[in-house]
Amino acid sequence: MITVKHLSKNFGNLVVLSDVNLEIREGEVISVIGPSGTGKSTLLRCINLLDRPSGGSIYIDGVDILDAKTDVPKIRQKMNMVFQSFNLFAHLCVIDNLTIAPIRLLGKSKQEAEQKAMDILTLVGLAEKAHSYPDELSGGQKQRVAIARCLAMDPEIILFDEPTSSLDPTMVSEVLSVIRRLAKEGMTMVIVTHEMDFARDVSNRVMYMDEGIIYEEGTPQQIFDNPQKEKTRAFINRIRSIHYHITSPKYDLYTMNAEIEVFCEKQILPLKTRKNLLMIIEELLQMYKPLLLTAALDMTLSYSEKQESVELVLESSGVAINVLDNKQLPVESGLRVIRSMTESIAYQRVNDRNRLTLILN
Repeated sequence: MITVKHLSKNFGNLVVLSDVNLEIREGEVISVIGPSGTGKSTLLRCINLLDRPSGGSIYIDGVDILDAKTDVPKIRQKMNMVFQSFNLFAHLCVIDNLTIAPIRLLGKSKQEAEQKAMDILTLVGLAEKAHSYPDELSGGQKQRVAIARCLAMDPEIILFDEPTSSLDPTMVSEVLSVIRRLAKEGMTMVIVTHEMDFARDVSNRVMYMDEGIIYEEGTPQQIFDNPQKEKTRAFINRIRSIHYHITSPKYDLYTMNAEIEVFCEKQILPLKTRKNLLMIIEELLQMYKPLLLTAALDMTLSYSEKQESVELVLESSGVAINVLDNKQLPVESGLRVIRSMTESIAYQRVNDRNRLTLILN
């Protein structure tokens, strides 16, 4: 139903979308996830032509909607959008919000439009609010009315732009329940969301956006359980990290320790974990000192909020060597300290680089 090829969008010198390609089949539910500011909402606005793309092509049911001859309002009648901020008409009661477009744009009679509106309000659980005004509703109720207003136009596609982002946590579930029901009924939907459990549950496919492109896509199981790309993995597991590129044995350990302390405090890591981590890093850097005379060292400290785990990765170039298994280096006492404070230690040779990965207890 939707085909997007090489879509780009610039706002002045700011590149928001650079090369987006996707295909969405009839009845599919696609969730689009990713960090804020990566173009997710802009993608929806371009598909609905609320923002005019800078380049590329968009086809809806085989119709090129960027063609000057295309009847865009007619396309929009079959493809509706639900916004973060509801966008209800404040001066109209709920049922009038639902009937104004079918009467004016679809030519339905008032009686026919109102009957359809009541059926839809019953579907979303708001029939008793038909004659209430938007300012008399909760946020969750307003968003359900916004969804009902879309359904009143008999759309074939609904685009959801973070439909729960402006709601209190207690109201999120009522909106997601309505979307789940639409998914079961076969509605084609594209949903930009930060609700990861919901995206996993309701989607046929999940698309992770970053750097203005669809960075990775797959089934919910693939994206949430086994992401293939590092940025996807970091986002899914809510990984925070700090990185050091050490080029000399004369590195400033005190500044490094202070920065790592701050990082650990931000992640609210236990005091014992912080102390163990600093001790492990100091011991490891002592082992790497002879190698730093000829090769640089990259050290990355990561904390996964989802898995509640601390990972330390050290990578160096040069000949294959594992500093924890090098008889020429004085590591025996330090090795005992490191092993006592870690859950696992793994050495790999990856792309001509030595990678040492430690998971803390």
